[in-house]
Amino acid sequence: MDDTYKTIAETSKAVYTEKRSKFIGYAIPVISVDEVKAILDKYRKEYYDARHICWAYMLGGDRTEFRSNDDGEPSGTAGKPILGQINSNELTNILVVVIRYFGGIKLGTSGLISAYKEAAAEVITEASIIEKTIDCRISFTFGYPQMNDVMKLVKEMEPNILHQQFDMDCAMTLNIRKSKSDELSSRLEKIEGLKLID
Repeated sequence: MDDTYKTIAETSKAVYTEKRSKFIGYAIPVISVDEVKAILDKYRKEYYDARHICWAYMLGGDRTEFRSNDDGEPSGTAGKPILGQINSNELTNILVVVIRYFGGIKLGTSGLISAYKEAAAEVITEASIIEKTIDCRISFTFGYPQMNDVMKLVKEMEPNILHQQFDMDCAMTLNIRKSKSDELSSRLEKIEGLKLID
């Protein structure tokens, strides 16, 4: 089961020039559409005098949520080539923004496609690409007498403990790689008096 994905560690920037047009590229790690919108608003304010602010993003471990935008450039000449670079690097949870300052010389359709592709490729090259695991959260409650069984299992399977509360009624939330989550759930279910929370 494939439970890893590639993304970038932090924001990177690159500048590409083609026939006096300046393309400023940013690659930003993101995890939600709301985050994408907030970042785009920020760049629109910061680069209010730019001719075009084109972008593409890809979200989710399964890489099924994505969008691209040409921001006034001829259809398919900016957003698609940017998205193409995200795809060819197999990245997700990433937003790539390319800001264009027009240099007075028209680039033509193929020139635009190539310039946006190159700007996106350069900014991705500048980024440090990391691999992350697709994780599942498992929450459950149990009685104090089951504490030893639960802690033994946690020690064996080594999930991250996100939350724990030990009173008369105990509760825990664990984070574990997707490929190990079914095993963890089924072993937890075997502990008497333990209830998994959906």
